[in-house]
Amino acid sequence: MLLVKTKIGVSSIHGIGVFADQYVMRGTPMWKFQPGFDLQLTLAELDRLSEPARHQTLNYAYLDRSSNRYILCADDARFYNHSEMPNTGPDPTNPDDYIDVALLDIEPGEEILCNYRDFYTDIERVGKLVHTSV
Repeated sequence: MLLVKTKIGVSSIHGIGVFADQYVMRGTPMWKFQPGFDLQLTLAELDRLSEPARHQTLNYAYLDRSSNRYILCADDARFYNHSEMPNTGPDPTNPDDYIDVALLDIEPGEEILCNYRDFYTDIERVGKLVHTSV
């Protein structure tokens, strides 16, 4: 669940992106996994979905390396784009929690970017690095 005000818009990196709708100071929690809102799916649960639902879920979910479950953000965080120099990422003080923090100060209107390698297990298989920024 997003913890800061955001909006979606056209991204110069790839299609749709998430943009800050407020000033965010470095270290501010940006997103956290919220049971009952966000989803964690096992491969067996994913396989029970209809083909269109499975395809849609795989388009936005990621296979988490620590839980080996697919994580699906229920809000616009699913539109985060990849960057090798992200402005948000795992909390460096507690990287095992499902909490992302601002790695830099983020200005209103700035696209919120993450490094997919921080949490994707199957990144090459799903081709998530096709659209990148530096």
